[in-house]
Amino acid sequence: MANRTSTQNLRKRVRYHYRGNAAGSTLRLTLGCLLGLELRRVGSGKRMTFGKAGEATLSQWMADNAQVCWIERSEPWDVESQLISQLDLPLNLDQNGHNAFHSRLKEIRAQARQRARELPISS
Repeated sequence: MANRTSTQNLRKRVRYHYRGNAAGSTLRLTLGCLLGLELRRVGSGKRMTFGKAGEATLSQWMADNAQVCWIERSEPWDVESQLISQLDLPLNLDQNGHNAFHSRLKEIRAQARQRARELPISS
């Protein structure tokens, strides 16, 4: 597998998942779609988020329900691939086509994006 080193450190990446928006976090996009939040086009119309209120709702839900842990590895992408192949991780799409929920989650996210494209751009 190719080296997929992030340009951000772990703290910044986790913070963005918890405080960022769906345009920059696939985790937030997935959770928001599953929670039924309305995805909207924002700014120029190319970015999609759950809007100010939706992102705040999602951040609160994550604070109440989501936890993070990690282990240090020199080549974490190898461990990631092993974990995804061996565990039932339904929210991961990358490398996870074998998961029973994979196609349904892709469909849910695609439907949310399509609905957002049909709505006017939010301010």
